[in-house]
Amino acid sequence: MIRTELVVRLPNSPGTISRLCQALADERVNILALQIETGGTLRLVVDNHVHAAGVLRGRHQQVEEREVLYTIIPNDPGTLGRLTSLIAGAGINIEYLYASAVEGGAQAAIVIGVADARRASAAAGI
Repeated sequence: MIRTELVVRLPNSPGTISRLCQALADERVNILALQIETGGTLRLVVDNHVHAAGVLRGRHQQVEEREVLYTIIPNDPGTLGRLTSLIAGAGINIEYLYASAVEGGAQAAIVIGVADARRASAAAGI
């Protein structure tokens, strides 16, 4: 499915992520996926991106919004390769991807950043 990812640049200091997570939790926003890069770029997929973006902007954060693919796949060898192969087969470049699964769990959550999320979604059947 296509979801809206929020992108925020954060300072690299102790407690920054904790405060951001707490601010979202206080507003009952659930984080579905996140990634933080060395330079402080935080990518978030949440259950209510409109409310989350408002909360973050209210805390004086610059928030970018971007459509991404978000899907749950079986946590089996080769599943991610097959999914990304479908996207590549449509001539779509994957700009970034982050994922997580519980070891031994049946499913994995995947976030895929591409230039055209709708086209990639159609190509991958998600």
